[in-house]
Amino acid sequence: MSHTLLPNIIEFLTHVDPFDKLPKDCLGKIAGCIKINYLGQGERIAFSTDQEECYLYIIRSGAMEQRKSDGVLRAKLGEQDIFGFSFLQTEGDSSQAEMAYTATAMENTLLYLIPHAKLKHILRSYPEYAQHFAAQAQVRIQSALSVVWSDDEKGLFFKTVAEVASDRVAVVPAAMSIQQTAHRMTIETPSPVAVVKDGNTIVGVMTDRDLAKRVLAKGVDPERQIREVMTPNPLTVAPDDLVMKAASLMMQHNVRSLPVVKDGLVVGVLSTTHLVQKHRVQAIFLIEKINYSDSLEELVELAPERQAIFEALIEGNVGSEIIGQVMAMIMDSFNRRILQLVEQRMGPPPCQYTWVVAGSHARNEVHALSDQDNAIILSDDVTDDQRMYFKLLAMDVCKWMDACGYSLCSGNYMASVQKWCQPLSVWKAYYTKWAENPEYERLLNITVFLEVRAIFGQTALSQELQAHLMSLLGKNSSFLSILAKETVATQPPLGIFNKFVLEKNGEHSNTLNIKKYALNLIVDLARIYSLAVGCTLTGTEERFHYACEHGSLSEESLKDIIGAYRFITRVRYSHQLQALKKGEVPDNHISPDMFGSFERKHLKDAFRIIAEHQDAVKLRFGQA
Repeated sequence: MSHTLLPNIIEFLTHVDPFDKLPKDCLGKIAGCIKINYLGQGERIAFSTDQEECYLYIIRSGAMEQRKSDGVLRAKLGEQDIFGFSFLQTEGDSSQAEMAYTATAMENTLLYLIPHAKLKHILRSYPEYAQHFAAQAQVRIQSALSVVWSDDEKGLFFKTVAEVASDRVAVVPAAMSIQQTAHRMTIETPSPVAVVKDGNTIVGVMTDRDLAKRVLAKGVDPERQIREVMTPNPLTVAPDDLVMKAASLMMQHNVRSLPVVKDGLVVGVLSTTHLVQKHRVQAIFLIEKINYSDSLEELVELAPERQAIFEALIEGNVGSEIIGQVMAMIMDSFNRRILQLVEQRMGPPPCQYTWVVAGSHARNEVHALSDQDNAIILSDDVTDDQRMYFKLLAMDVCKWMDACGYSLCSGNYMASVQKWCQPLSVWKAYYTKWAENPEYERLLNITVFLEVRAIFGQTALSQELQAHLMSLLGKNSSFLSILAKETVATQPPLGIFNKFVLEKNGEHSNTLNIKKYALNLIVDLARIYSLAVGCTLTGTEERFHYACEHGSLSEESLKDIIGAYRFITRVRYSHQLQALKKGEVPDNHISPDMFGSFERKHLKDAFRIIAEHQDAVKLRFGQA
């Protein structure tokens, strides 16, 4: 290559991800070994078992199309797009590369070719950048996530209980005397909290405040057993639980300390002191304000704080899965407090009931656009007169939630609709009908209510309904087949950036609906993989992990789909953040013009991963 072209090539590469992240000297070395190739329309890349060198290809101008060996479209690529990553792992065995896909010029195309061997040699001197050129798409996506959210920049919401709690905790038998317990807490294992065990079972906790209030202040004999003055049946948390979850439990149940338990062993304690001393968790303050609000007016005034926290989480580079969980906890708090206030106004409920949430709320994946999806499960002994109470309660709760910024469901999947406020036996009949004959309308209903989470009332009603659903699915093998066929009916946008945008007409023409053509497809895949192994969890990521742990998904596939899901979710959040900052109503419709080289490259990787999982699901579950 003529050296006169080098400055022009380097200038071009500085706008192409991931070359734009490389040091100048590294970029210069790579540019110096580039070869230039021109393809006329219809010409193919000549992959051959005889070729001596494999290349990484960068499209300088023009467009390429990739197809798998069976002719199925793999991707459409335009200027600045890169391909040939997968051949990096098959160097010396180009027969595998040739089988992977073919690449054809859709128009006259100018390509930059980087020899794999030289690229690898150069990167040995810059190992910190090697992941950007990994053969596996999930490794490249993970490198992208690391760029956006480095470990050093993780927000406080990402902290786990293990990172905050103290591992210094006194564990005492229930028969130990109060005096001996106090000695253990102050001398032997200095700790403000003692966890009381009876055999292998945690039966209570005792704090230094409890000792002062319940023993010293009342003159209790210190030789009596600690079980007589302890706080019985304490809540516990696991080391991997989020601080947010633990703090929410503390406020919800008005407790100041939580034993940290792993595999039945007490490994620490988390107290409000730890939270106050070490962290200022804004969302906790909002949840506390919600819990102490006494009117709809007070709750409405708090709604802007919810948006502020959402924006802060995105700008703080917090992981997308944590953002969804935090926003779901805030939505839970609004919903619970509203239910409490409406109950106070109407009087106690005349029979047992459970308020359940569905959709993104149930999956703990709440975002700026999340609307209401909810329902009521009534006890079967409810009378017709009593049902009027719940109808009025649901109407008020949904209306108040709307006033607090959680819009009414456009599909009317709300407890205020009579159909979704029914006794347990009617709900069981619904699920039976949907599962046994999942025609389109019924399939839509059951997909809405496949994720249900009880947030208020008698959770046993919801648990019984969930058990009924799992029993039905276990008996009906054709249900997963129908669900799989529905899932693969929509394809991810493999060619959206090359004049193949999806929405052709209407208000959102020439935009990508990232929910419809990407996120919904991943949610559907999680349902299928997890339901196939009897999973009752609701979150998309936790469903994938459960499926992997129970043999429905390989480790590599898990990494692929989780990486794709997190990256796409992050793109959606960023789009919503930009709208909020402009004072606009956020949506899911993104113009491809808004994507730079970084987003385009990794979205294409993510879309290919979704398409590959769709193929796998169709083959495995779609034939029954």
